[in-house]
Amino acid sequence: MRRAACAVATALALTWPAVPAAADPVPPSPPPVRVEPPAGRPPGPAPGLRAPGRCTPPLRDDGPADAETATRLQLSGVHRLATGRGVLIAVIDTGVFPHRLLGDRLRGGGDYLTGGDGLDDCDGHGTAVAGLLAAAPEPEPGGRSGAPIGIAPGARLLAIRQSSPSFEVPAPDGTSRAAGDTETLAEAVVLAVREGAGVINISEAVCLAAGEAAVAGAGLHAALRFAADADVVVVAAAGNVGSGSCTEPGSGQVSLPGWYDDELLAVGAVGPDDAPAPFTVPGPWVDVAAPGTGLRSLAVGGGTTTTGVDGTSFAAPWVAGLAALVRERFPELSAKQVADRILATARRPARRRDGRLGHGVIDPVAALTAVPAVLELPARPVAGIAVAQLAGAAPRPAAAPSSSPLDIVAAGLLLATGAVAAVLLRRRSRRPR
Repeated sequence: MRRAACAVATALALTWPAVPAAADPVPPSPPPVRVEPPAGRPPGPAPGLRAPGRCTPPLRDDGPADAETATRLQLSGVHRLATGRGVLIAVIDTGVFPHRLLGDRLRGGGDYLTGGDGLDDCDGHGTAVAGLLAAAPEPEPGGRSGAPIGIAPGARLLAIRQSSPSFEVPAPDGTSRAAGDTETLAEAVVLAVREGAGVINISEAVCLAAGEAAVAGAGLHAALRFAADADVVVVAAAGNVGSGSCTEPGSGQVSLPGWYDDELLAVGAVGPDDAPAPFTVPGPWVDVAAPGTGLRSLAVGGGTTTTGVDGTSFAAPWVAGLAALVRERFPELSAKQVADRILATARRPARRRDGRLGHGVIDPVAALTAVPAVLELPARPVAGIAVAQLAGAAPRPAAAPSSSPLDIVAAGLLLATGAVAAVLLRRRSRRPR
């Protein structure tokens, strides 16, 4: 296991200052994994933990769900295709409150702060993340369902409390720092894999100089590689300028865990017009973007958050939830193919790849329906251009003829709901070299 020279606190908050983003020079790639993954030790009380006198999560109200974002993502139509049923999503965060709209689909996975079950949340952050992931619609009179809240309302959740700005632990220099660091995050990732998670959401980020990140994040990098090798989709927030030591773009910093792009999907935030949010941290490791401003979600104690839930922390669960939908609809896909499908169907930014948007803004309907047509490719590859089929839509071996008319109907429905246009992808690394 890694013995870091200093502990690194993760950044967790519900709102962020609006700081303009700018182009960032390309930092070095992370070094290869050179350590063994953590043991995945059972969560227990953090040494020297100092708890707050009382938990004070953000205010809540009983306002309506965030219908605007649900409409943008076409969640009503999406849920006719998949709900995430059968997929376990690990929420590594500040804990998750057992909200009625999560019901019995939520279970505790452990608590690296107090040694509890992960179902306490003094900050409201993990509960809001969980709501965007998997909250069921609010029931309405007459048995109807209200507007969708979570993108994957059929998924199961595993709550792991790993960090909290409300709790403090001793720092190496004798002062105190917020509870939670890259070491416990690495342990939590391994624990989530061993608990059977198919998707892991990490709505936390910290920014460091590349050299410091290579040391402080070595164990985390190994844990993420362990998750990738176990066929788990890991999704992480890109980070927010002004929090988690993330400074102005151009400072040469890298964002953890997003820097380890080969093992996860790093997510930036966009506003209502799909333009990059001013706080989203750019970088070549950013893969895709999702709504991250003016959201509403579940609150501790019941009800919903007040408006103004902002941050890449809340863009990440849209992508993690989409991964759960894809895993349900295409169970034969590997974790890498799930990620490729999300990237391939994202709405591209106007000027090629953008360091704040990656491959573009997620399109859940396209991710669940896109089927490339048969392409007649040149006999010889064209110099500088390579093509690849959309992951998960490669031709399958011909099946034996069936006399059942239902097979014919099913095939017709698949073609009716799939994208008619061919999807032609450039095969390129997700990280510029």
